[in-house]
Amino acid sequence: MRWLLLVYRIPRQPTAGRVFVWRKLKQLGAIAVQDAVWVLPNTPRTLEQFQWLAAEITELKGEAVVWQADQIDATGEQALVEKFQEPVLAEYEAILAALKKKDRDLAALSKQFQQAQAKDYFASELGRKTRARLLNAGQR
Repeated sequence: MRWLLLVYRIPRQPTAGRVFVWRKLKQLGAIAVQDAVWVLPNTPRTLEQFQWLAAEITELKGEAVVWQADQIDATGEQALVEKFQEPVLAEYEAILAALKKKDRDLAALSKQFQQAQAKDYFASELGRKTRARLLNAGQR
């Protein structure tokens, strides 16, 4: 498996820059392996996202480097994959639970699914199941 690491340093003040970077990393579904070292699976999309974020960090008077790695820790790779999957699977479970309700909002659930799917880097079976249920609910 190939990984991307973003290593950055950003000034403490103003704090808005630090908050912006943190929110962007969370939005991407990145996992912190150290204070300012974040990891994502290496895909063309994630590489582009990390490169854009590194450029934005530089604009905020910070420093950023994007690294590509073949391996992070041979014994901890499966644990890292699970860290990526846990929040996404929880989001899918919440969508499936909401689909069982009578007063469900399919548009909102579809948006929530798209956000979860964007972070489902390992194409989970539960994601496919959730998509099928959403499509089925929309056809009723």
